[in-house]
Amino acid sequence: MMSCPFKPRWERRKDARPQELLDAALDHFVARGFAATRLDDVAKSAGVSKGTLYLYFCSKEELFKAVVRESIVPLLGEAEVAIEQFTGTSEDLFRNLMRIWWGNMGASKLSGLPKLMMAEAGNFPELARFYQEEVVDRGENLVITVLKRGIARGEVRSLDLEIAARMIIAPMIMMMMWKHSSGVCKIEEAKLPAYLEYYIDMALRSILIQAPSA
Repeated sequence: MMSCPFKPRWERRKDARPQELLDAALDHFVARGFAATRLDDVAKSAGVSKGTLYLYFCSKEELFKAVVRESIVPLLGEAEVAIEQFTGTSEDLFRNLMRIWWGNMGASKLSGLPKLMMAEAGNFPELARFYQEEVVDRGENLVITVLKRGIARGEVRSLDLEIAARMIIAPMIMMMMWKHSSGVCKIEEAKLPAYLEYYIDMALRSILIQAPSA
């Protein structure tokens, strides 16, 4: 894989808009997958030449990493701060976290990235490691932090935190994958908010010491 020489992030050039390149790349990655996405097509969708795209991203791998770092990673950072500052009950924190997670990622184009990674991780192990470290591990740690907080407050029962975090995350990932499935296990997108609320209630009943409020 070619190495990228250091450039100041998002250095402005008169004939390109980096955010438009990232938006176009996300559209193509979600619609076509990583392997089938062509940089020519991304550049065309962003209204620039392929050469201009290379002024910012020296490979498709670096473009994908930039999409993740500029879209998902900031959301994780915001969630970490929100959890740290939250003063309410564990039930309210969990409901807020799951709803915000769905609103920011599940209900957006970003929901297509988990399916992409599931499908192509074996063929692109370096990207899989990157996604694991930047997104998956931080997401699991968010849930673990919520569970630890709840246990310390006497609101959440004693759990294997690693297993519980993964079991909590799995249905959220599955709902995102449903959105991008054709024919198999596909759920009408309009029904997903109802699935989300039903899932939240089921998850709370499994982790709280007392039953969740109605």
